[in-house]
This record gives sequence, C-alpha cells and structure tokens, in this order.
Amino acid sequence: MNSWVLQANELTKSFKDGERQVRVLKDLSLQLAQGQSMAIIGASGSGKSTLLQLLAGLEQPDKGSVLVMGENLSNLTGDQAARLRNKHLGFVFQFHHLLAEFSAVENVMLPYIMAGNKPAEARLKAKAMLERVGLAGRISHRPGTLSGGERQRVAIARALINEPACLLMDEPTGNLDQYNAQQTLALLKQLQTDLGTAFVAVTHDLELASQLDIQLKLQEGCLLG
Repeated sequence: MNSWVLQANELTKSFKDGERQVRVLKDLSLQLAQGQSMAIIGASGSGKSTLLQLLAGLEQPDKGSVLVMGENLSNLTGDQAARLRNKHLGFVFQFHHLLAEFSAVENVMLPYIMAGNKPAEARLKAKAMLERVGLAGRISHRPGTLSGGERQRVAIARALINEPACLLMDEPTGNLDQYNAQQTLALLKQLQTDLGTAFVAVTHDLELASQLDIQLKLQEGCLLG
C-alpha cells in the first residue's frame, strides 16, 4: 500500500529528569494505510501516550517527522496543525472527556461546529452518528445518565463526526468491564469496515490488540513487531 494516512519517520523524543536526559522514543517509525488498525502495547511509562501526542502533533519530536495524509506536521503553524487535526484525526480516550452539562448530541456536534459548519447541520449529522453507534434513543441524555459503555460510544461518535482518516485511541477499553470492552471492540471493527477509518490504539488490553490488523510492542523506546 502506498497511500499512507499516517506516517512516523525516525521519531526521537527525550525529557529532562533532573540533570538527566531520558530518551523515551528512539528513531521510531510506523506507517498506517486507509482502513488499517494498529495496536501498540507496552508497560506503563514506556512512552505510549507520548507517541500518541507526537502522532497528533500535540508534541514536537526532537528528531523525525509525522505525516498525516501526506502533510508534515512540523511544517505547519499551530493553527494549520489544529485544522489538520480537526479534519483528518479523531481522538478517543480512556476517560471520555465529555462535557457534563451538554447532552450526547451536543457533545458529538462540537467538532463539526468547530470545523465551520452550521449548528443545524451539525445536529442532524450528530444524530445520525449516534444512531450508527447504537444510541438513537439516548441522544438527549447527559453523560451522567449514561453507562460507561454508552459514554464511550458517544466519545466514538464525536471522534468520527468529521469523518477523519484516522482515529488515535488511548486505552479505549481501559475503563470498561469485559462486556462493554467487547461491545466497543465490535463497534470499532464495524466502523472500520463501513467507513474505511484507520485507527491506532495504545492499550494494555491484549484481547483488543489481538483483533487489530497490526500488533506492535513499545519497548525501550522502539517498536517491535
């Protein structure tokens, strides 16, 4: 495959720990094509979240580059990078980061409105996306009245409303019981098939990892196949 939605080329990232310079990632590279799914597993503190931050352009590498849909994030201004993220990347986290005072549909609408679309159009699209993830009857509910699995589905709908090329997911099943974790995995795989969305999941969940197309282990700053 030669049309990569996401590429990382020789990423290196270090942090200062007192007087020491700790290298978290070492010349790390990966490539993800349209519709592919990738699991990155690793121990706590191995650099998984740092890697996601770099892939999203929220952190800058010391060396190397990240390309999203062929665009080098290092060549973009902050505003340009934000627009690229909003258009091409979606984010799903272990803790859903839904706005408690907003209903499910209002939470899902937000990224679409931020992309410059009209609220009425955003509401229609958000309703359709919530129906797609099985929450047609819960669109007016606030997060506090939803189960953990339902909140994660709202977060997935929000991540997908701009039809991104790729989802970046940080422990997407880490806060769910086994049943809801399995339901979330089944939903993601169905959306991958239906929408052609690629996704990267950093996870401790070996069951989730085993069902994705590519499994990599982050160890001592390197990705191992």
